[in-house]
Amino acid sequence: MAGYDLAVVGAGIVGLAHAFAAAKRGKRVVVIDRDAQANGASVRNFGFVTVTGQGAGDCWTMARRARDVWAETVSEAGIEVLQRGLVVAARLPESQDVIDAFLKTEMGEGCTRITASEAQEFVPAIRTDAAVAALHSPHELRVESRTAIPLLTRYLEQKHGVTFLWQTTVTAVAPPHVETSNGPVEAETVIVCPGDDYTGLFAERIAAYGLTRCKLQMLRVKPASPVTFRSAVMSDLGLGRYLGYADLPEAAPLKARLDAEMAEHRANGIHLIVTQSADGSLVVGDSHHYAATPDPFAHEDVDQLILDEFDRVLDLPGRMITERWIGTYASAPDRWRLTDTPSDAVRVVIVTSGCGASTAFGIGEETINDLYGRLA
Repeated sequence: MAGYDLAVVGAGIVGLAHAFAAAKRGKRVVVIDRDAQANGASVRNFGFVTVTGQGAGDCWTMARRARDVWAETVSEAGIEVLQRGLVVAARLPESQDVIDAFLKTEMGEGCTRITASEAQEFVPAIRTDAAVAALHSPHELRVESRTAIPLLTRYLEQKHGVTFLWQTTVTAVAPPHVETSNGPVEAETVIVCPGDDYTGLFAERIAAYGLTRCKLQMLRVKPASPVTFRSAVMSDLGLGRYLGYADLPEAAPLKARLDAEMAEHRANGIHLIVTQSADGSLVVGDSHHYAATPDPFAHEDVDQLILDEFDRVLDLPGRMITERWIGTYASAPDRWRLTDTPSDAVRVVIVTSGCGASTAFGIGEETINDLYGRLA
């Protein structure tokens, strides 16, 4: 088979981001995936490119860069941006303290504290008693992940000449030789993006990081009457979970109150995110449960906890559930991502948190700079 400069193993957003960064440099790139199409976390999430609330440091920095790449790419790739920005509704006084503290950090640049009536300008369905105060961020953008990932794949193939080999399992990597279930591939460098598959390539190296899996539950909600969400919505629970807020010293009283008053939500890792699809339906989630092999079932009591917070924040009587699903992604107790270096020509890259869509384009550029040198 024809030789390539780079082979990327895995066609989720992390793999696509690396392929994109290399292709923009004019590299000959092949992406190899065992499935017929992307089918994991990349297409099961919100498609919400989140900057505000990401952990301070390189996670926040990577998210800012990734958001910029998304913004530069969506139009050319035919991907629609469905919402921009974020409203975090706060009903608790402790949450308001967190918002005020966050706005004093560098991560609060461009964000503002707004009133309930101002929050309703972005999302009219927000209850006034759920948004005694609110944080507004202009930085986010939201795409429909189920369609955005296939459109991005097509864009890389048609615009940048990236080759995709589907339903092909990579069995061994020793550049310039890559062994696959459909024959050998020649590539000078290889980036392995296995998602939460830890038992395949470089299993012994991945095992050293002590990774597990996170399972989440999500729903699609259809409002009884048409509504418009200009921005995504989060709530007090997000201020107690997203590290950009939750790691602030001022968040300690909020987390203590949430632990006391919303113990079931906290025990199930629930925080509210609501985004809107083009057909007017709402993507709602989510929960977080950790296990080496999570069970494949969506539990009604967990869905109900998510919906309880949904109804506490949004006034949408008669709303209906039209779809339920689960997703899994890689997780680690001590890091949000990892890049392992089996050799000078090979990298293993895993986002070990739920922010792959929000950070992958930044990580991809970093890895390609590491392999080929930073552009002047």
